[in-house]
Amino acid sequence: MSSTAVTTPVRTAEPVRTPKLRADATRNRERIVLAARDAFVEYGADAPLDEIAKRAGVGNATLYRNFPDRTALIREVALLVKNRVLALAETTPAESDGPFDALQRFVHATVAEKIGALCPILTHRIDPHDPELTDARDRLIAAVGELMERARQAGELRTDVDHGDLFIAMSQLTRPLPGTSCHILDDFVHRHLQLFLDGLRAPARSTLPGRAATFEDFHTDH
Repeated sequence: MSSTAVTTPVRTAEPVRTPKLRADATRNRERIVLAARDAFVEYGADAPLDEIAKRAGVGNATLYRNFPDRTALIREVALLVKNRVLALAETTPAESDGPFDALQRFVHATVAEKIGALCPILTHRIDPHDPELTDARDRLIAAVGELMERARQAGELRTDVDHGDLFIAMSQLTRPLPGTSCHILDDFVHRHLQLFLDGLRAPARSTLPGRAATFEDFHTDH
């Protein structure tokens, strides 16, 4: 009596496919955060969320799906700006001709991230002890401090300034003036930053009053 072998069909594993919506969702989130950054510059931290969604080219439902409330969106904007400025601080030296040139390139590049306008808007809206934001801030302090120390060791940067002085000046010189259009400043911001940077060069022509500012001056426990 013959028997017929029963073979079990082999099922090939189906390739794992990443849903197309995942890439779309990532792009939507990025557009929302960048739109929020620009809206906060123009309107402050209370910028209409409807306006942010409109600028990002998404519906309100998409905005709220990514950010359930204003605080979550503000936090993401703060993290984005800190990380992008950190990336500039870490990559600028390799593209520069010398220590002070690296510092100048970094300062001028931060204008595009609107850090000056955002500092006063977001500082009191986010948790100063947020671990992710704190880590980004500490890495930024170290990177900027290294940029300045290289220029100082080369004898190109005056010795009586610190990283806090740099960020105070950037904040003041890149912030829209009260009662003016945000776009007016764009024509002059790099000119005024260069005037400031020239004042940082060594040898110093004057003695600065008071003490050098540090990042710690921007943060309190209350």
